Formats: sequence, C-alpha cells, structure tokens
Amino acid sequence: MITPFLCWLNKKRGFFMQHQRLLIQIEGAIIAAFAMALEYIPHTVGPSAIEVSLGIIPVVIYSLRRGAIPGMSAGLIWGLLDLILRGLGNGSVLNAWQGLLEFTIAFMVVGLAGIVQRPVQVSLQQQTKVKTITFLWGAAFIGTFTKYFCHFLAGAVYWGSYAPKGMNAWLYSLTVNGGSFIASFVLTGLVLCICLAMVPKLYLPKDMAFHMQSEK
Repeated sequence: MITPFLCWLNKKRGFFMQHQRLLIQIEGAIIAAFAMALEYIPHTVGPSAIEVSLGIIPVVIYSLRRGAIPGMSAGLIWGLLDLILRGLGNGSVLNAWQGLLEFTIAFMVVGLAGIVQRPVQVSLQQQTKVKTITFLWGAAFIGTFTKYFCHFLAGAVYWGSYAPKGMNAWLYSLTVNGGSFIASFVLTGLVLCICLAMVPKLYLPKDMAFHMQSEK
C-alpha cells in the first residue's frame, strides 16, 4: 500500500517541479521583454554619452525574486534582444568578441544581483526593514557594477579610437561608463526601495508571499 502512494507522491512532486520551472522561465522571458522595451525610453543624461539603463531594474527585481541563475538567463535573453533589435542595426557591434562582451556577458551578469536573494527574502520575512534596504542597495550595486565593468573594458579595448584627441582610452571609458554606472545604480536602488515600500511581495515567490501575508 505504501509503495503505490510513494509513486503517486513522486509523480505529483515531479509535475509540480516541472510546472514551477516553466513558470520561472515564462516569467524570465516576460521580464527580458520588459527590460528591452524600457531601453527604447530616452535615457541619456545631458549632452554627454552617459546613459541610464532602465532595463536593469526589472532584471534585478526578478533576480531577487527567483535567484541568480534565472536572473542571468533573463539578462542573457535581454542582451540577445538588444543585440538583434538595436546593436546590429546602429553599428554597436565592431567584432564578435566585442559583441559577446557587451551584448551577452554584460547583460547576463546583471542577474548576479540574485546572489543576495536569500538575505533579502529572509529579512523581508523577519520584517527587518533596514537590513532589507541595505541588501537591496547591495543588489543594485552588483547588477549595475558588473554590467558597466564589462562596458568599461569594451570601451577601452574596442572603442578607444573614439576618445577625444589626447585623452587616454581607459580614462575616457572610465568617465563614460563610470558615470553611467553611478546614474543607473542610484536610479535602480531608489526604485527597489520604492517597490519595497509599495509592493514588498514583489521580491517573494507566490508561496512565500502568501506565508508572509498569513503571518501578519
């Protein structure tokens, strides 16, 4: 009697896991498409080449909700979309290695913000607001810094000839990408904190959010 029950239980568990994986993948694809849509909103700061990457925000939130690996997958999809829809058409791809660095790796590593997924979710459940905010800013830093570090390397190595005459390529890349990092980091951190105040359940999978609500 026990063996058939265990088989049935394993089948139900397997079905649930498959359903969960499919749900995470669909959610990641939607997040990637949303991040791509945000990139079409004008986001250049002043007359300089400094830009704010709005697409980082939903990918970081998704990474905090689902973890680093799903977040990196969503970032990769976002990067491939950006490569196809914008990069190839506006001359942003100089060669295969530069394209790989700036349109796959740079976008994918935004998902590393999911490294602090567990601390964020635990602090949310414990309702320690200061700790949660600290972890959110940490996630914003990880997601934006890793992306713009890749762009910084590409800027110095592949785009150095575009630097102003007499200006070191590394310094030029640091100025442009460093400014973009700071602007994107501040905006991402602020939006994450606003989301925490308005919809804290956004950082929790449905089952954890329900548990948190029931405890209240």
